[in-house]
Amino acid sequence: MQQTTIGKTVTYTGIGLHSGRNVMITLKPANVNTGIIFARTDLPGVPQVAAVASNVTNVMRATTLENGPAKVFTVEHLLATFYAMGIDNCLVEINSVEPPVADGSSLPFVRLIEEAGEKKQTALRKLAYVTEALAIRVDDKFITILPYDGLRITFTSINSHPMLGVQFGDYEITREVFIREIAPARTIGFMNEVELLQAQGLALGGSLENVVVYDDEKVLTPLRFTDELVRHKILDIIGDLALAGNIKGHIIAVKSSHALNTALAKKIVEHILVRS
Repeated sequence: MQQTTIGKTVTYTGIGLHSGRNVMITLKPANVNTGIIFARTDLPGVPQVAAVASNVTNVMRATTLENGPAKVFTVEHLLATFYAMGIDNCLVEINSVEPPVADGSSLPFVRLIEEAGEKKQTALRKLAYVTEALAIRVDDKFITILPYDGLRITFTSINSHPMLGVQFGDYEITREVFIREIAPARTIGFMNEVELLQAQGLALGGSLENVVVYDDEKVLTPLRFTDELVRHKILDIIGDLALAGNIKGHIIAVKSSHALNTALAKKIVEHILVRS
């Protein structure tokens, strides 16, 4: 398979979920073997940070990438879209610290990449296969990857909210499955956490338009799926593990988070067998 980039430059504007800042991202075609690069156009010298596991510096409620003055967070929804849509190389120019939250899902980014189109390149795509089971476990939470010719994700979500409880998802991740079953699933939030999160400088751009919000007894946002929570958790895994490259494997997780996902991404980088 050949590497790909996008066919033309496209732009998207919105508000950052946690920063609450207005932001514009511009996706530009990139050369072979570039990978996904974020360039902070609002900072002197336009510093860049690559979307690789070694650049993860924070995982509180979102995944943060950092390289010197170049810092971006909540990158997982966009990275999941690049992975699932088969885009290997892209320059993401961004004029703030966080991409737009859009509607809380990856679907607007899917449409953006569909608008840009896909351009095949001369170099072969590098596929990253694991040759042994790798796992990260913290208390009752874990995530593991097993050798597998494809990308399959099996996730169990356990939540004490009366409308959530146990949700289970098992998907073979293809472009079509991602667009139909995973990309539309939105970020989940809880009213009883809002004050604490905002005190920590988080969720400043959250609203009923970009987060599925639950109060103590009910959901305040119409659901797209009855199990939207577990589908969004799978979306996050795709974006976080894309930091390890174009990985292939069967991922099994219970109550996993950005912290566990990115820890596994770093472990995968140490153990992968890369093939073109």
